[in-house]
Amino acid sequence: MASEERNAWQFGILAIVAYTVYVAVILGRAAGAPLVEVEFAWPMIWTILGSIAASIVIAILLGTLFPRTVQKPDVRDKQIGRFGDHVGQGFVIAGALAAMLMAIADWDRFWIANVIYLGFVLSAVLSSVAKIVAYRKGFQPW
Repeated sequence: MASEERNAWQFGILAIVAYTVYVAVILGRAAGAPLVEVEFAWPMIWTILGSIAASIVIAILLGTLFPRTVQKPDVRDKQIGRFGDHVGQGFVIAGALAAMLMAIADWDRFWIANVIYLGFVLSAVLSSVAKIVAYRKGFQPW
């Protein structure tokens, strides 16, 4: 498995795990109360920072356990990376558009922040899936 493919797996899985932890914490804090009354900022910040830290630690561990000669990504790796990033961008745009419309409609900041976070998570997952499929099934440039 190429290191870029391994990174795609890691990125996608960590995005799902971090978001699942965040949702569990928020729902646990709500305990029947309306979600907009739950303090969400610090759990969101901590899950994002925790995901970044976990990504670094896992990359170091995997690099130590499965050492490879340092290899520059070839043209195919760069094309797959670009393809995956373009596929995932749609959710970032959709999340930003939804947040803008929510702000215009004067929705609570809880919903605005969470739709942006969800857009980033869906972008990361879809981008990772696109890259993994491209590595596994073969990538044909357009």
